[in-house]
Amino acid sequence: MLRVFVNIAKKSKGQPESWWRWLKAALLLSSAAVGGLLSWSYLSTEDGVTEVLAHHRDSLQDKFIEVPCSEDYDSHKRFEGCTPRKCGRGVTDAVITREEAERIRRIAERGLALGGSDGGASILDLHSGALSLGKHFVNLYRYFGDKIQDIFTEEDFALYRIYQLRTKLSSKEVIMVNEGEYRRSRRGVSRSMWCCVLCSDVRQRIQQRIAQAFGISSASMYLTKPTFFSRINNTEAKTTHDEYWHPHVDKVTYGSFDYTSLLYLSDYTEDFGGGRFVFMDTGSNKTIEPRAGRVSFFTSGSENLHRVEKVHWGTRYAITISFTCNPDHGIGDPVLT
Repeated sequence: MLRVFVNIAKKSKGQPESWWRWLKAALLLSSAAVGGLLSWSYLSTEDGVTEVLAHHRDSLQDKFIEVPCSEDYDSHKRFEGCTPRKCGRGVTDAVITREEAERIRRIAERGLALGGSDGGASILDLHSGALSLGKHFVNLYRYFGDKIQDIFTEEDFALYRIYQLRTKLSSKEVIMVNEGEYRRSRRGVSRSMWCCVLCSDVRQRIQQRIAQAFGISSASMYLTKPTFFSRINNTEAKTTHDEYWHPHVDKVTYGSFDYTSLLYLSDYTEDFGGGRFVFMDTGSNKTIEPRAGRVSFFTSGSENLHRVEKVHWGTRYAITISFTCNPDHGIGDPVLT
């Protein structure tokens, strides 16, 4: 670089005016370049994106990063062999297939088509029946009643392995049937409440992967609430429930959470822009770019402070599935009644 400037100076000798014009232009360009670089660096840091843990175009077998545990778990009852002593975050594309994710997404689309928030974030909780509707929530099962049976088809639930029928006939309360029996029985039973129980191997596979990563027994983990579908677009927020982008800690928001997972049901850059998941580490934030079938998981304490970027265009679908070590906070798989 120095040699270039010396050569230019020699050639410019005797032409002081042109030399100074050239030098001024070079200095201005250099200043602009440095200023632009500094501005880019500042904006990148402010945006919280300094490293991509998982690109949407990559298919990851498994990726896990261990981080020191926070003290959040000390204020809750500890369960030996489950409560996190090893903390971290992981991502995998090898647990759920893209085809499975697409079929689960169809269920989310059918359910959320019944309502939807006036703002950009809509929620469907299959356990409680909570569904975003306008600026409020309604109970999906009570609000739509028997019509709910026409929303979710048998094809939608082909992924799930076990179905449960709870009838109001006689004193028999629960009948377990397989998929074929479910089809035949549904036609023959009247005045019944039908429900498809998510005893799916999808949830079990995610649970087992989390247990493997953190060195605990999957039998010590219990599904906990809320477990919910989310649909996010770029509609302006109307209530605080729509402001999904704020940093938060799951263990602080939901005391029962010990392990959090997200199954992404749509693709970054293809189905939506923005909407990446960001771990907010001190000075070195990490981001995950969603793709259908990708599972991200992490311990739920302050060691994994996180947020979701605002969605700029399109629609982002995901399902949050979380686990607790406390059996008192455990719930059964989601039920559609």
